Amino acid sequence: MTDLANPPEGAEQVFGDRLPMAARFAELLAEHGVVRGLIGPREVDRIWDRHVLNSAVVAEVFPEGWRVVDVGSGAGFPGIPLAIARPDLDVVLLEPMARRVAWLEDVARELDLSVTIVRGRAEEAAVRDRLVGCDAATARAVAPLARLAEWSLPLVRPGGLMVALKGASAREEITRDAVAVRKAGGVRWELVTCGAEVLDVPTTVVVVERGEAPRGRDGGRRRRKDR
Repeated sequence: MTDLANPPEGAEQVFGDRLPMAARFAELLAEHGVVRGLIGPREVDRIWDRHVLNSAVVAEVFPEGWRVVDVGSGAGFPGIPLAIARPDLDVVLLEPMARRVAWLEDVARELDLSVTIVRGRAEEAAVRDRLVGCDAATARAVAPLARLAEWSLPLVRPGGLMVALKGASAREEITRDAVAVRKAGGVRWELVTCGAEVLDVPTTVVVVERGEAPRGRDGGRRRRKDR
């Protein structure tokens, strides 16, 4: 088994002085993840690169102080590594399954990690009412891009972002789902690579900007700066 207490090269660059917190999260996943149905048995030796660092490097996309909702957080990806790497972010972990919510609560308590945990689905009216106006929504391995846009973009303020962690199919999904993404409120999108300096296989991200809402429905706090 990988020595989870000794992170791979590059992890310190991502987590800085909060690296011990990230290492403890990796240990918790190794100790409890398989039993609690959060990761597969073959994933234990790949926790750092496939899960923890793969998620944390997405921090490159977010400006300082943004409120980010992790849609379908599951085992905590990408939300928990993101919150560890970027304590300036206001991270919300949104998850519908009770047993996974319990896991997220256990982790937050164990790590003394400042996150908000919400049980529910992004498409539920009560959830939308509570989380509307976030600066960004992010997700990993939750749904195809079209459906993810339908769920996530209503949570995001005009000018905010949907940040979807994708694999090799990312470009194909952008082409296939462009009409649906536009219908859901997306006005611009791009393919971004994160973590090239610390991962052998960098994280591929689809970044979608939400367009302006009708007059009187702008729940946002500030516009995204030009990149």
